[in-house]
Amino acid sequence: MGHHGRVHAQDEAAPPQSAAPQRGGGMFPRTTSFRSRRSALSDAQRRLWERRWPELGTEVRSPDDTGPPAPLDTAAWFGRPAPLVLDIGCGTGSATLAMAQAEPELDVLAVEVYRRGLAQLLSGIDRAGVTNIRLIRGDAVDVLHDLLTPGCLTGARVFFPDPWPKARHHKRRLLQPATVALIADRLRPGGVLHAATDHADYAAQIAEIGDAEPRLRRVAPDAALPISVARPVTKYESKAREAGRAITELIWERRPA
Repeated sequence: MGHHGRVHAQDEAAPPQSAAPQRGGGMFPRTTSFRSRRSALSDAQRRLWERRWPELGTEVRSPDDTGPPAPLDTAAWFGRPAPLVLDIGCGTGSATLAMAQAEPELDVLAVEVYRRGLAQLLSGIDRAGVTNIRLIRGDAVDVLHDLLTPGCLTGARVFFPDPWPKARHHKRRLLQPATVALIADRLRPGGVLHAATDHADYAAQIAEIGDAEPRLRRVAPDAALPISVARPVTKYESKAREAGRAITELIWERRPA
């Protein structure tokens, strides 16, 4: 067993139904779904990071990895076996924190590439004494491919991913067919993929991709599901609504095996 409960196992391949999504490495040479940003932590954030990150956070590729990253042993990391939810692109973590507090029976892996956003979430976790969130810094595609195994997730949440509105940038959108196929592979039967966006064109694309994935079926928000699909309204969403942009919710569940 390695860093943060990682078990050394053979690397899982992407599902055969779709071409594998491009994977990054070394922060991050491939075409990615996120923008480059540099922002320093405040002194208080840095001190908290040094104190809590070794316990609650990890990088996609840890300094201990000499080969491909080993899958996470989440039961060891959280200290219990529990249904697992992947929060992709958690930003500053306000929604992540609120939803984790509302569902203490679930364990949440919050993935974000930006250190400052993770530092803000870490501050919220520390203040609230929340115990069911762990943080991963890195590309969500790499997390799905390298750190998670088939059928390990009860839910995956992707709220307001960057829409990359210019046509020439659409290839950078996160929710492409290969990535949705990879998410479907990591969901257990009955597991939920929940996406939300305020960008109409991206919403249509996500809907088409999700509906075309044979292991997923669309469900209504009031369906009986293993995770809540009620979301707190974030500052970003409030601004989107004030600007007149409609919010589209898209929910699928993994079909029975």
